[in-house]
Amino acid sequence: MGDLQALLDSHGLSLVFLSVLAEQAGLPVPAYPMLFVAGALSMQDSGPSIGAVLFAVIAACLIADSAWYFAGKRLGQPMLRTICKVSLSPDTCIRQTQSLYLRVGPRSLVFAKLLPGAGALSTAMAGMTATPFLKFLFYDTLGALVWAGGALLAGVVFSDFVDTILAAFSAYGHIAVMIALAGFALFVAWRFWQRWRLLRRTGRIPRMTVMELEQRRGVMERPVVVVDVRANGPTPIERIPGALVMEMHAPFKALADHDKASDIVVYCACPHEMSAAVLAERLRSAGFANTFALAGGFDEWKRLQGVLTPSAGSAADAPEQAAAH
Repeated sequence: MGDLQALLDSHGLSLVFLSVLAEQAGLPVPAYPMLFVAGALSMQDSGPSIGAVLFAVIAACLIADSAWYFAGKRLGQPMLRTICKVSLSPDTCIRQTQSLYLRVGPRSLVFAKLLPGAGALSTAMAGMTATPFLKFLFYDTLGALVWAGGALLAGVVFSDFVDTILAAFSAYGHIAVMIALAGFALFVAWRFWQRWRLLRRTGRIPRMTVMELEQRRGVMERPVVVVDVRANGPTPIERIPGALVMEMHAPFKALADHDKASDIVVYCACPHEMSAAVLAERLRSAGFANTFALAGGFDEWKRLQGVLTPSAGSAADAPEQAAAH
C-alpha cells in the first residue's frame, strides 16, 4: 500500500476532519468513504482510535452545522431558498425539509444527515425556528454520532476488505480516480437532466400574478380557491387568508365541495414555484382545468402586502356592499 497507507496513518484524523467539514459545509465532497477507511485503520496498531475519529467527526460537524444554524437564524427563508436553487432537487427541497423539521422538531437532527440534502437544511431550519442553541448542539451531536457510527462500524467489520481496496488503489490509483470522477460527472449530469425535464414540464403550467389573484378574489361572481402546498406541521405558519392546505401528493379531499370549473391558485415557497406547479399539474389532470401556480409564491404575496392592502380591504368589503344592494 506504500505511500497511501503512510499518508492515512500519519494524517488520517486531519483527512477525516477536513472531509467531514467540507461535506457538512455543503461542498460535493463525500466523507463516508474516508470514515469507512478510518474505521478499518482503527483495527491496526498504527491507525487512529475510534474515539479520536469520533471526536474529529463531531468537531467538524458542530463547526459546520453551527454556521448553518446562525445563518438560518439571521437570514431565514431567503437563505433556505438560495440553498435550494443550487440543489440538484429544488422541486421538493424546501417543502420536504420544512415538513420534516416542523413535524419532528430538533429530534430530526438525529437522523437528518442520513437523508440526502437534508443535513444542512435541517440545521438552518433549527436556526430559523429559534431552537435553543444548547438543544440544537445536543441533538446535532447525536446526529453526528449516528451518521459517523455506521460508516466506522462497517469499516471495522470489513477491515480486511478495506485493506485489499487500499492496496489496489495504491497500485491503480490514477485509474480509480478517473473512474470515480467519471461516475460523479455522470451522476450530476443525470440529476441536472432530471431537473431540466421537470422544469420544462412544470413550466407549461400557467402562472397567476399576486396582483391578478387579489383582483380576482374581489370578484364575487367567480371566486378563486387558493391552495397552500407548503409544509404543514404543529407549529403555525403564516398563510394567505382563506387558503386551503393540501399535501402535494395527497387526495383532493379539500376540494370536494368545489366545482371543477373553479379558478384554483396554488402557491408554495420554493424556486420556480415548483411544488405549486406539480400540484397544479395533478389538479389539471384530474379535471380542474382552471388551475394556476402563483408567480413568486408566498414570498411575493408577502412582499406586496403594502401595495395590496387597499385592494385586499376592498375585496373584504365586497360581501357587505353586495348585501347592501
